Amino acid sequence: MDIAADKKRLRALALERRAAMGGALRAEAAERAARNACDALLARGPLAGRSIALFAPFRDEIDTAPLAGLLRAAGARLALPVILGRDRPLLFRLWDQGAPLTPAGAFRIPEPGPDAPEVVPDTLVVPLAAFDRRGFRIGYGAGFYDRTLALLRAGGPVRALGYAFACQEVGQVPAEPHDEPVDMMITEAQAWATRPLP
Repeated sequence: MDIAADKKRLRALALERRAAMGGALRAEAAERAARNACDALLARGPLAGRSIALFAPFRDEIDTAPLAGLLRAAGARLALPVILGRDRPLLFRLWDQGAPLTPAGAFRIPEPGPDAPEVVPDTLVVPLAAFDRRGFRIGYGAGFYDRTLALLRAGGPVRALGYAFACQEVGQVPAEPHDEPVDMMITEAQAWATRPLP
């Protein structure tokens, strides 16, 4: 089986498991994952003043609102991604509490407006469809986070945290040269470093 077909199969498997959780279980798991993420980040030092990029959940992705609340309470500056175009890295804009978000792109994912200041985050909370213990992930096929992480890592230390439900774990993600692994995986069950954290 070629890598693309294998990734497609694993993506479908993980997304089927995620959908089967149901809304109530997903909400409960998102609360637990938020506490795991905040504990893992605080173990690396204070969060006050740090720039942390989250993502606006799409369909039945893990909800980042509980994590946003904890990070804001700890003094972190939050950002959200903005899609500039196909085959381009993401741009990040600050996301102030209560600031309106505008649905954008083909999937109408909320993002900050053009007046929100641009920021280069030192930590990215990364969405995914499937992941393995090594920190390799399968996204949704557009490669936005692989391009973005490659660009940011070339400029200096940045932490990437995969954020998902435990049921999205697969045995092994087939890795390709362009794939950028995350430094840590966080689920409702646990948080673990997959490589030395910058």
